[in-house]
Amino acid sequence: MEKDRIKEIADKYVTPAYVFDEGMLKKRVRAIRDILGSSIGLCYSIKANPFLIPSLLDETDALEVCSPGELDICRELNVPGNMIIYSGVSKTKEDVSDAVGYGAKVYTAESVNQVILLNDEGQKAGQVLPVILRLNAGSQFGMSRKDLEYVIKNRNEYANILIEGIHYFAGTQRKKTKDRISELNMLREFFKDIKDKYGLTLKKLEYGPGLPYPYFEGEDFTDTLEPLRQIIEELKKTSDICELTVEMGRFIASECGYYLTHITDKKIADKTNYLIIDGGINHINYLGNVMGMKVPVVEHVKCEKTGTENRLWTICGSLCTTGDVPIRQIELTDPEVGDLLAFKNIGAYSVTEGIYLFLSRVMPKIILIKEDGKDVVLRDSVKTSTLNTPEN
Repeated sequence: MEKDRIKEIADKYVTPAYVFDEGMLKKRVRAIRDILGSSIGLCYSIKANPFLIPSLLDETDALEVCSPGELDICRELNVPGNMIIYSGVSKTKEDVSDAVGYGAKVYTAESVNQVILLNDEGQKAGQVLPVILRLNAGSQFGMSRKDLEYVIKNRNEYANILIEGIHYFAGTQRKKTKDRISELNMLREFFKDIKDKYGLTLKKLEYGPGLPYPYFEGEDFTDTLEPLRQIIEELKKTSDICELTVEMGRFIASECGYYLTHITDKKIADKTNYLIIDGGINHINYLGNVMGMKVPVVEHVKCEKTGTENRLWTICGSLCTTGDVPIRQIELTDPEVGDLLAFKNIGAYSVTEGIYLFLSRVMPKIILIKEDGKDVVLRDSVKTSTLNTPEN
């Protein structure tokens, strides 16, 4: 987004605000699909940014839904049930019943208990539910290989589920290509072992590669799709033995987002140059709250184009806590009160991960620049003080 367009949006709408560029988003998804080819499906994990769902309905094959609230969002947006992969480490019978009533395409099972739960809810609904078993990758998610094989071995005990395949996701922002190649080899061997040992041909694999996206100054932005290109041959080998769907969130959404915030104050204290902005860490979240230790890519848009002096500045937010330091040090040219800062690559997670209720600050407006260039408000500013006020 050009500086003039950034300023135009900021002048039209109050800051702080999120801005998502639909044209940029769709261009990236189409580039991803070009790499994957026609034989590999693409699933968007909506937890990365649910406000992008309408823009992606015609661009992806499936949406991963991980909570009852996310299912409610899909209901409000009239998302077809046959696009929904209903996931989540914690599922209640009410959650599953709701998803079954909605007509979800497939359900993940994170444990033997979830297998039993899905089977029971399928029986109540008079349906056989399509299920993919999540294989543990070293975290709280999924079941051990031992438990997974137990379920497959005893699959005849679960008359109301149909085991269609495996779900595998090992983490996010994983930079080692060799690890993804190794796990894809492992998964292909696993599919073969299951067929040899239990006579079951697993038909589907939902695979989250956790591809990295660069966020900070000094990182390589030359070709942000390169991590996908590095594993495409392994993905194609895998798609030869099963119906492969690649699950992505951050890798799809990060590039299309901006966070706009104005400088509201400027001062020097203890030899440190401070800028105060009308936003803060309650709205800006890139990865694991490393804000301050690394410098995100920021566009400085001056209200008046004057000055040539470059100095280091500490960017602080509007929260009354010493932790509200989005950037420890960044070099800027003569910043002034009223200038605009546009944090780039913020299309994933910040819009939902912020600590929005802290100090009862207003939640930012969310703006979408449509593919045709028009801007629309997806959500107005939200007053949070009412959520922090005790009822009588």
